[in-house]
Amino acid sequence: MFQSFEVTARPEQGPPRLAALRAEMARVGLDGVVVPRADAHQGEYVAPCDARLEWLTGFTGSAGFAAVLADKAGVFVDGRYRVQVRAQVATEVFTPIDWPEVKLADWLLDHAGAGAKIGFDPWLHTCDEIARLTEALGERVTLVATETPVDRVWPDRPAPPGGAAEAYPDALAGRSAAEKRALCAEALAGTGEAVAVLTLPDSICWLLNMRGSDIPRIPIVQSFALLHADQSVDLFIAPEKCAGLSLGPEVRLHPPEAFAERLRGVTGRVRIDPKSAPRAVADLLGEGAAEITFGPDPCVLPKACKTEAEIAATREAHLRDGAAMCRFLHWLDAQTPGGFTEIDAVRALEDARRETGALRDISFDTISGAGPHGAIVHYRVTEETDRTVGPGDLLLVDSGGQYLDGTTDITRTMAIGTPDAEMIAAYTRVLQGMIALSRIRWPKGLAGRDLDALARAPLWMAGMDYDHGTGHGVGVYLSVHEGPQRFSRLSETPLLPGMILSNEPGYYREGAFGIRIENLVVVTEAAPVPGGDPHRAFHGLETLTLAPFDRRLIDAERLSAPERDWVDAYHLTCRERLLPSLGKEAGMWLMTATQPL
Repeated sequence: MFQSFEVTARPEQGPPRLAALRAEMARVGLDGVVVPRADAHQGEYVAPCDARLEWLTGFTGSAGFAAVLADKAGVFVDGRYRVQVRAQVATEVFTPIDWPEVKLADWLLDHAGAGAKIGFDPWLHTCDEIARLTEALGERVTLVATETPVDRVWPDRPAPPGGAAEAYPDALAGRSAAEKRALCAEALAGTGEAVAVLTLPDSICWLLNMRGSDIPRIPIVQSFALLHADQSVDLFIAPEKCAGLSLGPEVRLHPPEAFAERLRGVTGRVRIDPKSAPRAVADLLGEGAAEITFGPDPCVLPKACKTEAEIAATREAHLRDGAAMCRFLHWLDAQTPGGFTEIDAVRALEDARRETGALRDISFDTISGAGPHGAIVHYRVTEETDRTVGPGDLLLVDSGGQYLDGTTDITRTMAIGTPDAEMIAAYTRVLQGMIALSRIRWPKGLAGRDLDALARAPLWMAGMDYDHGTGHGVGVYLSVHEGPQRFSRLSETPLLPGMILSNEPGYYREGAFGIRIENLVVVTEAAPVPGGDPHRAFHGLETLTLAPFDRRLIDAERLSAPERDWVDAYHLTCRERLLPSLGKEAGMWLMTATQPL
């Protein structure tokens, strides 16, 4: 149930495994090797058989990589994981590196000798990633494509996942697989491309209206595919996974081991997405007669812009999930401070979701962090780290559910006992940021980077900030983290109607507390404003998530009148929509929790 987050590195990680890897590097003539947290599909989450970074170092975060030389080893992580990595890896042999402030190329140039040969597995790195690294390294350090040596020193590596594929209902998808194939094939034909190589399982599952269970928490089935301009598909998947699944004559099945040879035989103009396709795909195509073109995965944008059916289904999923959240929050308020733990909270929330009778899985391992654990952005509680939730703590709970009709992701931060003034002030600033983003309307064509600052501005004015994006895209009974849409300083993708994103500003005081508030929102066409420019199209956001905020942490005097009105209106919506789904006691709790500010 709980993803590992241990205070100290496990003894089997670190020195013994690192020594074995270095011996294998020396045997094959490598001076170093890059070990990413990635598989051949380049998704965010990996199966146990592909958890090489965790096996080697003990680090369990969802992003990062290691660079191993004969006498040095760095583990590179971003701002979300800098506390976590220092708790998990054996720092006497692995040096945590702040990435992206420190670039891999610069670190290699500083620590690897001139002429060093650094191995990388071309199935585990994208085309763009290797191109940038090669350019940055110049002639001083050489990258060598090779099967990852980690696999050769991992004696008990788990078997690949073998979960069965299942059909996803057309009624919930809003389009049949044939309609999706036609839509994406039309994009290829319009650019004169004959084939697109698909390597992202969520793209393939979306395209063919199928789901699976190959990755924990994410209902995908691992496969590769070739989408042709004539709307047909070659699907490379273990045949036993498709038993009982009718994909139609336009979808031809092949075993996964045939994928590499098929790439060598592809002809004509072939599109690959350099941001997600493994470098090996380009190398294999280059061995044949294909003319490689670089462009976006043709499924990504249509998948991100949800159909009306998907949005309607997702609203139903959030209604169900919101009622489960209220039952949990009612349970939480009934607990005695100091009388329950972080794991108790996780179990209570997951029980509330299971009681809906519709939960397929949680959408990620629940984050339940009390006091200083809340300041670890992606903290995962274990039996070893479980902390009693005591008086004066803030409890941050980030969680979600996978339902057939939608994927949810919600964070609420609750006061246990009486919060102090610093907590209230920080929480209120975070809430103001969420409100600003929730209320904004913007001219068509803006991207997530144009709106990210709105959520940060109240914190910035107090000299505060947070080290993660303000929001990620979310799928529909697919990945809880979905691109290309984001609220982020880095996102250049225009926000389009139908895109679902999270709105989740936060604040983290290391060693003391963490605050995050998260709702999911969907981009909509904004109604005209009287007196506005009649020729300008505007977009806005509809909030999907339904669960009250902790009024004990809100300084109503700090809020402006429009901000107070927004909170009161949101709480009224929660009351009206959730009350019919709640029993008497939870309903009474909700009535109190949603009183006007």
